[in-house]
Amino acid sequence: MDNFSPTNVPFGRAASGICVRDIEAACSFYSKFLEFKKVFANRNPTGFMVLRKDDAERHLILKRHHQATTNTVAHIFVDNAATLYSLCQAAGVRIIRGLADKHYGQQAFVLADPNGNRIDIGERMS
Repeated sequence: MDNFSPTNVPFGRAASGICVRDIEAACSFYSKFLEFKKVFANRNPTGFMVLRKDDAERHLILKRHHQATTNTVAHIFVDNAATLYSLCQAAGVRIIRGLADKHYGQQAFVLADPNGNRIDIGERMS
């Protein structure tokens, strides 16, 4: 291990795993509202699911006694945060932090999925 360096190991796509109490409610939210597509599910009843939209993935993990944290569990970059924010408001999605221009060069907001998981939505500003 003396010659080991992460620079010699290429990294590929990374996807966040999100624990949920109700995997079907989470799938419905991400699929119907955010238009992710279910591309994989295992077990019966389903205990793990992969949802994908464009380059974004959400891995849903069933944990029946899951308690959502007050921390953001995932980030999604979009091309139009203001439009998505308006759609979320109109659909009654729980907004944790409203849309704002951030000092780090993003326009962003935070929503909660049906299981209370906080998702940061951001758009890079030019």
